[in-house]
Amino acid sequence: MSKQTVLVIDDERDIRELLTITLGRMELDVDAVGTVGEARSALAGRRYDLCFTDMRLPDGSGQELIELIAETYPETPVAMITAYGNVDAAVNALKAGAFDFVSKPVDIQLLRRLVRTALKLSEERKGEAAGGKGNVSSDRLIGTSPAMQQVRGTITKLARNQAPVYIGGESGVGKELVARLIHEMGPRAPGAFVPVNCGAIPSELMESEFFGHRKGSFTGAHADKEGLFQAAQGGTLFLDEVAELPLHMQVKLLRAIQEKAVRPIGGRDEVPVDVRILSATHKDLAALVEQGLFRQDLFYRINVIELRVPPLRERRGDVPALADFILRQLAAESGLPAGRLKPDALAALESYSFPGNVRELENILERAMAMAEGDVIEAGDLMLPQRGNPIDAGAGMAAAGSQSPAARGGAHSDVPLEDYISNIERDTIVKALEESRYNKTATARKLGITFRALRYKLKKLGID
Repeated sequence: MSKQTVLVIDDERDIRELLTITLGRMELDVDAVGTVGEARSALAGRRYDLCFTDMRLPDGSGQELIELIAETYPETPVAMITAYGNVDAAVNALKAGAFDFVSKPVDIQLLRRLVRTALKLSEERKGEAAGGKGNVSSDRLIGTSPAMQQVRGTITKLARNQAPVYIGGESGVGKELVARLIHEMGPRAPGAFVPVNCGAIPSELMESEFFGHRKGSFTGAHADKEGLFQAAQGGTLFLDEVAELPLHMQVKLLRAIQEKAVRPIGGRDEVPVDVRILSATHKDLAALVEQGLFRQDLFYRINVIELRVPPLRERRGDVPALADFILRQLAAESGLPAGRLKPDALAALESYSFPGNVRELENILERAMAMAEGDVIEAGDLMLPQRGNPIDAGAGMAAAGSQSPAARGGAHSDVPLEDYISNIERDTIVKALEESRYNKTATARKLGITFRALRYKLKKLGID
């Protein structure tokens, strides 16, 4: 089997030699040149599995080479070599199509990890060119509307590089599912996907959670603990609700992303980390930057590429397929037959605005399954809020807190109101069971619900 090939473009002889020796030890065939002209000739004469290019070259810039490779040799990943701390250059390179960047002085361990990831990507791109893996399938991201087809196409493109992606969209649209798909379709798929809800971590514990700590570094630190960055090593760290990060943590996060290293609390040395950053929030991050509530430099760094996930009201044609999927998921979880929507119920759903998006649709269908007589859901079972009714907004807020089967592991938001309601419901059912001497038929009659609805609630609430 022939060796994989790498082209190194740098006008500093020491850097060329370092990369040539390091990559040669990885059993790679390396060509090294020092100018844009030499690089163009090399690219025209040979197909490379990976390229490295310096930013500044005697006869041009690495930026123009990145653009050339992205357009003419799209199956070849290219990484930018940047001066220490030159974030602007790195961001511009990623926007132009670079796979990743490496800073001088070059960290050999980070370089090796970057190369392994890039070569996996190169193999995947060759496979796609030969008719292999293509777009995201519609059974992973439900819906065939033009809006969702565009999202699926964008996910496929974003999976091919390492640029930080900012996923925007309202609560409940499935931002975590999108992040998970970007991870799973790319070369980091064998690594961990670590989602973290930035709004759910107490401010005083954030640094320890993100970067870890050493034993004895503070009261209660009884053992070494790795942080979220170390847990995501070689994979993807998904920062959900990133707008909730306090300013002091934004500074530390920016440094970790720029340096590709973290320092655990109580630790002497920085630990190199190879992590792709994906982030999301339902808030307007650009507006928060204007208000001074979110650091512009961090926004600039995580928002290299933005992907907007459309709300459900902009893809009403997907409602039937989503509803069918959710009803089958609910049936699998409850062990009961899947519900069926009568035409009037489906029409009501298709005309509803869904302020809480997919999560609200799930809540509505879950409630309807509990209220329906048998397996058929009528429009009245949906109990949709009336248009213009103030409860619309509340429905969306409540839906945003529920766990999403369609999103398959959406963000775990703390919603005390829902916990409170579930506890009341559980207490009421338990009391009715006791008063009816655990006769379920009598209990259902006492509660004014159907026997089937009682069975569903007992299973949902974990009451034996």
